Amino acid sequence: MDKLAKKSKEFLLELFFPSFCLGCKKEGVFLCYDCKSTLEISEYNYCLCNKDPLRLPAGEKSGKCSRCKDKKLSGLYSALPYKEKFLTRKLIYQFKYQPHIKSLSKTLAEIVLEHLFLAKNLETQTWENSILIPVPLEIKRLKNRGYNQSEELANRLGHTLNVPLVSDNLVKTKKTLPQMELSAKDRQENVRGAFAIKNPQEIAGKKVFLVDDVYTTGATMEECAKTLKEAGAKQVWGIVIARER
Repeated sequence: MDKLAKKSKEFLLELFFPSFCLGCKKEGVFLCYDCKSTLEISEYNYCLCNKDPLRLPAGEKSGKCSRCKDKKLSGLYSALPYKEKFLTRKLIYQFKYQPHIKSLSKTLAEIVLEHLFLAKNLETQTWENSILIPVPLEIKRLKNRGYNQSEELANRLGHTLNVPLVSDNLVKTKKTLPQMELSAKDRQENVRGAFAIKNPQEIAGKKVFLVDDVYTTGATMEECAKTLKEAGAKQVWGIVIARER
């Protein structure tokens, strides 16, 4: 779809199905300035520990502390705390579930980008020789939703960061239970061996930024990172909208 056709489609959608702020119901946007200002967009990077994650010094190249140094994931960029704000949970819920507001990807990508700016993660060298890869969905869930929310977010981020999106290389190869229903231990077992790489040459030697919506225990991202590193990725960093901590 060319730019003119895309803009025309967006204009018609907004005309007949106007956006409303998910916080205060103000018409015109999904998140107005006043409601956005209530969100606590993080100015810092934290390590991968699930309990009491360590705030990392500005400019720190490692995303891990001594407690989580054995994690496959190299580090994590997370914009918001998940549980502290009802509005955060609502934004992510509407992005993933009925009525499936796919265009929320723009609003949520802007929040992630603001975090990257505030936490000083936008230096050119951070993104050199890198690619963005979304956490994949099972085929059935993808068909039911009509899109992969992680891919939509990664696509928006890629355009701004000028980092290529690789959306069809990391794939999910087995059906898993919804992670939210499981304990931390069961989550690890649930996703064990659930992912595969179709074309290792595409990621060999690359710094991979793995994109998802929420980081809870990290089991899914850890399994994806393991798969990517076994296929030749140099590093694997996570990018999420929100993190439970």
